[in-house]
Amino acid sequence: MTRQPAERGNPPLTTADGAPVEVRRSARRTRTVAAFWENGTAVVAIPARFTAAQESEWVHRMLAKLHRQGERRSRKGSRQPATDAALAAHAADLSTRYFDGRAVPTSVRWVSNQNSRWGSATPSEGSIRLSDKLRPMPQWVIDYVLLHELAHLLVAGHNAAFWKLLEAYPDTMRAKAFLEGVSFATSRGLTAGGNDAEPGDAD
Repeated sequence: MTRQPAERGNPPLTTADGAPVEVRRSARRTRTVAAFWENGTAVVAIPARFTAAQESEWVHRMLAKLHRQGERRSRKGSRQPATDAALAAHAADLSTRYFDGRAVPTSVRWVSNQNSRWGSATPSEGSIRLSDKLRPMPQWVIDYVLLHELAHLLVAGHNAAFWKLLEAYPDTMRAKAFLEGVSFATSRGLTAGGNDAEPGDAD
């Protein structure tokens, strides 16, 4: 994946609100285009084969889409995916943003019977399950667990290739530490109605 700097002599590309824009070209991305926010920067991910004209057209389209989504969020407020359908849609968005859409689950759902882990995946079936004990946690923690399980659809074990995938998510280490802290506190009775998961593991 390459990150496109501003062309020499041209002012840096910004959104209508003045936020910086970064265009990322990926050889793995063949047809899809994605746009998302990352640390205050509007990122537009496009196929490496796009011409300059296609890039200009799609960056304009996707920035407009980001703007509309921002307006909808401001009207509705920040809401976590409450239903299985919403969770599956959010997982698809995360896969597009961080894995170029390569992780494609067949089902993603909340479950109430996982007391020893935050999430689980069955790569042979393409299914992902998240513990409903995650529901009250920050969205960036839920996103980490979802990405963890999506990564398992691409790499079954916890090897170097697996953790390399999760480097794309900027809150990986913070989310792991958060979950470890929750598990530590719960195991010592420091929180009410907590979780008996082993420290930090989505599996």
